[in-house]
Amino acid sequence: MAGEIHKGHIYQRFDAELADLRSKVLTMGGMVEQQLADALRALSEQDHDLAARVVAGDLEVNGFDVDIDEEATRIIARRQPTAIDLRLILTVLRVTNDLERIGDEAERVARMADRLAEAGEGRGHENRLGHISQRVSRMLHDALDAFARMDVELALKVAREDADVDRDYEGIMRLMITYMMEDPRTIPAVLNVLWAARAIERIGDRSRNICEYVIYLVKGKDVRHTSVEHMAEEMERR
Repeated sequence: MAGEIHKGHIYQRFDAELADLRSKVLTMGGMVEQQLADALRALSEQDHDLAARVVAGDLEVNGFDVDIDEEATRIIARRQPTAIDLRLILTVLRVTNDLERIGDEAERVARMADRLAEAGEGRGHENRLGHISQRVSRMLHDALDAFARMDVELALKVAREDADVDRDYEGIMRLMITYMMEDPRTIPAVLNVLWAARAIERIGDRSRNICEYVIYLVKGKDVRHTSVEHMAEEMERR
């Protein structure tokens, strides 16, 4: 009887540790969401001060990444988890890695915004990024929501949107190249806008990655490097 009670306490502590790990990932996700929102606003408004705050804030995101990694490693060493618990920890490690990379891309957007603000150039060109920025911001939010709720249907929906982001990015590329060809004086400013667009497109890729990890966590199927159609097929299998 005493042994059963002891095991029960161990299981409760283990569950609490896993819950804390998930909570930290979502906290980090919220920080990255805000970092992206601020970077996009700095780009839209060419706000030098806001861009600088985004760059400085990336250190805090990096710190969260390290803390979560260390905590996950301790849990694996101490608890030796199996099955769904192990998948959760592996998913946490993968999600935090992508969140850290998203933070890096948001920092890159902020740096491009700072360059545009400092040069006083490119006014109007950055507005071409409004649509793709909104789409990617929504993808990130929904990807984190899918992780929080372990919602594979939402994860699949977000993954589908990545193709639209790619098309948006290709359209921006063509338009910006046309501007540079028509007026070579715009090249420095337009290149900064293009680098920002590339960073935003990569955030869409990373958001899709998070959704792939959610499907792996819930279904136990690794759907990385596969098509959305294959993801849907794997989700239907039991």
